[in-house]
Amino acid sequence: MTKRDHEKQEERAAKLEQLIEISRSLNSTLSLRPLLNRIVTAAAEITSTEAGSILLLDRKGGQLYFEAATNLPGLRSILVPTEGSIAGWVVHTGEPLVVQDVSQDSRFYRQADEQSTFKTRSIVAVPMITRDQVIGVLEALNKKDGAPFTDEDVEMLAVLGGQAAVAVQNALLFQQFDFVAEIVHEMRTPLVSVMGYAELMRQPGATLEQCIKFSEIIQCEAERLNGMASNFLDLARLESGRAPIAQDSVDMSTIIRMAVSVLTPRADAKQVGMTLDIPESLPSVLGDGQRLHQALLNLVGNAVKYCRRGDNVKVAVRVEDGFLEVSVADTGPGIPADALPRIFERFYRVPGAEAKAVGTGLGLTITKQIVEAHGGKIGVSSVEGEGATFTFALPIASSSGNRS
Repeated sequence: MTKRDHEKQEERAAKLEQLIEISRSLNSTLSLRPLLNRIVTAAAEITSTEAGSILLLDRKGGQLYFEAATNLPGLRSILVPTEGSIAGWVVHTGEPLVVQDVSQDSRFYRQADEQSTFKTRSIVAVPMITRDQVIGVLEALNKKDGAPFTDEDVEMLAVLGGQAAVAVQNALLFQQFDFVAEIVHEMRTPLVSVMGYAELMRQPGATLEQCIKFSEIIQCEAERLNGMASNFLDLARLESGRAPIAQDSVDMSTIIRMAVSVLTPRADAKQVGMTLDIPESLPSVLGDGQRLHQALLNLVGNAVKYCRRGDNVKVAVRVEDGFLEVSVADTGPGIPADALPRIFERFYRVPGAEAKAVGTGLGLTITKQIVEAHGGKIGVSSVEGEGATFTFALPIASSSGNRS
């Protein structure tokens, strides 16, 4: 055996050992997002590539959608057809595929590169199969140093894809069960109110005045249930990556001013001040104006809701390091330090703020999903008693109107 053969054996043994460790870590969590990030990172590591990605199959829509990726901002908003794409070919055949030069392959779906900051040169894609069904595709992109993909790369990625399919399917089932349980729990309170006041209206001693009051409460709770249902569906689509996200050139100055204009009457009624700090000229971002308007309404609306009479809300914008950063700051009661890590969780409400927290408890969760679907990040800082600041940053669109 030559020295090079011995080195290859050692490299293979090291990669197999790495796969075993990865398998253990995949089976140790049912939290979908950390799981997916671990898989795509592992895919890039074991194939020595620049990036990894996972596309999951939406059987109802007949399309694939990016669920996770490394070094590929903004891809979660991109849908890939199963016809006429590399990933689609893998889904249809259930076989791995290596493309050493994507520019020479008609199946390469170029829109993914056009709508992201990444340039694909080569790709290896393997099916994620569980219970004899393809649930998605695991990809590794751009072999480092321009080297071609090897049979070993395909073998290692295929093993990882099989492990990942089982782990992802388990996490998705757990997530669906957990989400349904949360929905049922949250809807129970307004349903109990509706049933209770309906019963009171049927009591022989109920006066007309009481019945009118009870009917108003029933209507209010029914509207609350309707809002919950809409938000549940919205969040489910966003979390699954199936919510359509437009790829338009968006003027955030207009989006912000519209949101503030909508909420100014509410602020005036509470005697809460509203101020804007927006530069005269702002670069555009690439995305969905309606979704970004929704995110701004959630953040500014929350600030107004929790402010007291005489408090102020300030919306500011700045440009830094290729990102457009928007902050919504208030001088309200602030958020306790121990609540900050959970503030974007579904249905989470800050202890002691229940009286003001009328709603679905999903506004911040939906906002986070919208920002991340645009390749951005969101965070919060607060000093209890002095106010809170929510800040999100979005990638600036190129001068040509897209990220290609």
